[in-house]
Amino acid sequence: MADSSPAAGLAQLKIDRQSPQGKPKGRRRLPWRWIIGGLLLVVVAGVMLAPRPAEVRVSSVLQSTPAAQYAQLTASGYVVAQRRAAVASKASGRLIELNVREGSVLKKGELIARIDASDVQASIGAASAGVRLAEAGARQAQSAVQQAQVELSNAEAEHQRSLSLQAQGFVSSQALDAAKRRLDAARAGITSAQAGVGSAQAAVQQAQAQLTLQQVNRDFTEIRAPFDGVVLVKNANVGDIITPFSNAAGSQGAVVTMADLGTLEVEADVSESSLAKVSPGQPVEITLDALPGQRFQGQVAGIVPTVDRAKATVMTKVRFDQLDARILPEMSAKVVFLSKKPAADELQAVLAVNPKALQEKDGKTWLLRVKREGNAEVLEALDVKKGRTLGDLLEVSAPGLKSGDRVVLEPGPKLAGGARVTVSAKP
Repeated sequence: MADSSPAAGLAQLKIDRQSPQGKPKGRRRLPWRWIIGGLLLVVVAGVMLAPRPAEVRVSSVLQSTPAAQYAQLTASGYVVAQRRAAVASKASGRLIELNVREGSVLKKGELIARIDASDVQASIGAASAGVRLAEAGARQAQSAVQQAQVELSNAEAEHQRSLSLQAQGFVSSQALDAAKRRLDAARAGITSAQAGVGSAQAAVQQAQAQLTLQQVNRDFTEIRAPFDGVVLVKNANVGDIITPFSNAAGSQGAVVTMADLGTLEVEADVSESSLAKVSPGQPVEITLDALPGQRFQGQVAGIVPTVDRAKATVMTKVRFDQLDARILPEMSAKVVFLSKKPAADELQAVLAVNPKALQEKDGKTWLLRVKREGNAEVLEALDVKKGRTLGDLLEVSAPGLKSGDRVVLEPGPKLAGGARVTVSAKP
């Protein structure tokens, strides 16, 4: 019979802290390792399932001119001075004077440099002495002619007197013969004296020619500008040995290289297959890599009548309608050959984009411009107005749009302003 006393009830409510084996029971541990793993899986899943920014291809807003709609062909080349010279001297010697540097502006005949001319000066002195000696010989020969003329006059007078006296019987035939021989000798003497004068005059001319030759040699030691131009390169310095043919070690040929900047033209290589699109006098538009914001008008000055077999191109020379002081030889240039000469208002620069960047929506034309906000690329929708077709580009205008802005190419219908994107590395 069970014990139903109050003491027995209290005994049943007592917590038994001992296990049936007499050992204390351990506390139940929570599964923290599984909880942390589950949280990590949730975070990774959230990252994986979060929407990623769309990848887009972009193009730049370019600055162009309406004249581009007349473009037929594009070629590249370089600015070249048609009058250019490596100025040298026929004389050899040491350079003792140099009056120019790179960029010096010269007039025709202006002294550029001077070569040591001490040996030439000595030769000029010797030639001058030779001229004086020859002139003295000519004067002496002229005196001999005068003496011969006097002798001839005396011989003629004596011969006439002998003839008169013989007629009167006062002189013998032998005396008349002697007078005749004297007359013949006087005539031969004057002929010889006159020949001596001719020889002396020839000697004077020879001496003067030698003097002139030495003076020309002296002029060769003075290097002067052959035309109006600008010094491009200084090839020698004071103290260098100048030779007409600089084959010797340490010697120089040209002292300076100069060009007439008024003869600058663009020499562009046109593909042989496109030559039919080019003709003399055809209008062109020229852009220079050194002056990217400038466009110069010109025309085809000529086509060189030969083909470069290696490149299959023909050199075309393009003349500027108006030269600019900033245009320099050897600048890289791009030439656009036009079908007609553009009007003045068609030369004003406008903004143009690739037509694939335009998006038609809600009856309007949109551009999606890519802007950077912090570390993210965000799209900005711009309502633009379309203009003329400029070759492969299309004229557009919109407030705030400027050259160099990046716009999305072929935007999908899901792209809109405010969306975050990543720019594709592929063109």
